[in-house]
Amino acid sequence: MQRMSMNKLLRGCQLGVVLLAVFVARGQERGFVPPFDFPITFSGNFGEIRANHFHGGLDFKTGGVTGKRVRALADGYVSRIRVTHGSGYVLHVTYDNGYTTINRHLSAFVGDIARRVEERQYAEESWEVDITPEPGEYPVRAGQVIALSGNTGYSFGPHLHLDVMEDETGDSVDPLPLFRPYVKDHTAPRALGIMLFPRPGKGVVNGRQEPQAFSLQASKTVEAWGQVGAAIRAYDYMEGAANRYGVHTVVLEVDSQEVFRSVVDRFSPEENRYINTWTYGQYMKSFIDPGNRLRMLHDGNGQRGWVTIDEERPYRFRYTLSDALGNTSHVSFTVVGRRMEVRPVEHREKYTLHWDRVNVLQEPGLQVVIPRGRLYDDVRLDYGVRADSGDVAWTYRLNPRAVPLHRACGLSIALRRRPVEDSTKYYVAGVTARGKKYYVGGRYEDGWMKADVRELGTYTVAVDTVPPALTPVNPKAWKRTGRIVLKVSDRGAGLRSYRGTIDGQYALFGRPNSVLGDLVCRLDPRHVRRGGRHVLQMTVEDRCGNRTTELFEFTW
Repeated sequence: MQRMSMNKLLRGCQLGVVLLAVFVARGQERGFVPPFDFPITFSGNFGEIRANHFHGGLDFKTGGVTGKRVRALADGYVSRIRVTHGSGYVLHVTYDNGYTTINRHLSAFVGDIARRVEERQYAEESWEVDITPEPGEYPVRAGQVIALSGNTGYSFGPHLHLDVMEDETGDSVDPLPLFRPYVKDHTAPRALGIMLFPRPGKGVVNGRQEPQAFSLQASKTVEAWGQVGAAIRAYDYMEGAANRYGVHTVVLEVDSQEVFRSVVDRFSPEENRYINTWTYGQYMKSFIDPGNRLRMLHDGNGQRGWVTIDEERPYRFRYTLSDALGNTSHVSFTVVGRRMEVRPVEHREKYTLHWDRVNVLQEPGLQVVIPRGRLYDDVRLDYGVRADSGDVAWTYRLNPRAVPLHRACGLSIALRRRPVEDSTKYYVAGVTARGKKYYVGGRYEDGWMKADVRELGTYTVAVDTVPPALTPVNPKAWKRTGRIVLKVSDRGAGLRSYRGTIDGQYALFGRPNSVLGDLVCRLDPRHVRRGGRHVLQMTVEDRCGNRTTELFEFTW
């Protein structure tokens, strides 16, 4: 009996060793080596709250400089190569372990890829290019240098942005667990504030039916009655960096019962704009609007996270905050149930939009058609209109705080007058809270401007007949640096296109950094003869067709 037990034990141990080896092998197979040969730190993490989208990857710090060697994370192949104004130099790599990464904001490609991109740029006479190589045309091995880090595209400083996509589902996934062995982090997330949302017509907080923010150190008693939703403002932190990051997991319990959980570990492209209904500014809501389909949000109480306060007693709220590596913190507060009047919502039906149906708003000179599925919840518009004497159309305020839409809807605004006969000079303009206009777009049709909009804010029609302005930046340094820099300014519709030639031949200008917006050309003796005077011709055109052409002479 003892020998049989010992044999079983030995076989169990052997099986355990085998399973452990398999587990480790699988972990190595699915894991990544770091993209750099120096310790990795982050300036941004996966799922951070951004305007209209989640931050889709990790931002790796590069010591404030560009040109760091970016390495392949595993064995695979380069699957796409792009140069764009939004993300700069971009390299997609498909790996054998089931993931594809997107490396953004690079300063340069290397080897044959760099040569191929430049050839395509000159062939298409465009700085922006998009190349899809054959699978396996550019194989890579783990640790191989595939590019150089940079600050191109819409970037505010040198870094590497790395997206990780799961090939099987197409989801963006949190890359941090794949780099677990290389990350030092023992710092838990911290909460900075709480908000309470009385459900319209069904709840009240401190006698009011508006969302209210509270400090965690506040000593004033919070009283509520009816249905209430909570939200939290919190960030994650890591040692060795002053940055703050998004929180991976948020759990809300009330009286020790879980009512809501969010786990920011993956999302699909279709889910990205749902961030607008999950968040309220920098607060993460712990309840789910009826039109919100985010898979990362989980209802724990059968009421989509809403808390019913219907007894005159203390209700104990407790948040648990965790990062992707398991560091955890807690924050608690109390809401006292106190019977108060909950008044029904009174609002004109004409300005009440319903999330589960088609909505049409018609006013003199305005029409808005919102198909079903665009709204996340019912919306009560605070509508208004004003007519300024010099404007070509009335200004329509659909709502003071812009209401985000999951997909665009149609907006039509009638022109009051046409000071310019050319209809291409008009565009639908959004208007900020400070009255500043910005380009939305649209087309003219029978006295109306029609455009697709992604939020219900404030809109009017503007006219732009002024061409962009071109200004050379430090032209005396062009010869020394071999770098031509031009600044483009346009106060109307904004830049649509640009094209430069040197001595009559196409010159490769680009906007390497979209934040700065400068047009830059690096002089290359293969395309521009050295040792003489040259003539640069640059043509820029805005989105209303206004065009400027300037000539500049320089020596190189």
